[in-house]
Amino acid sequence: MEITYTVAGMTCAHCKAAVESEVGQVAGVESVDADFETKLVVVRGEGLADDALRAAIDEAGYEAA
Repeated sequence: MEITYTVAGMTCAHCKAAVESEVGQVAGVESVDADFETKLVVVRGEGLADDALRAAIDEAGYEAA
């Protein structure tokens, strides 16, 4: 399963690391690739819960669209 989010506000490597760290802790996540240039976060895994992923992005200080 793969889910892609647009995450406004990511502007640097620190932003990328913060999002990847928080999202990586969500149950079922196998990999996270955040790209601050395109503002995309691609999450791969099994049994991913959209609300948990959005909450993790929020916890990192950003909002998923």
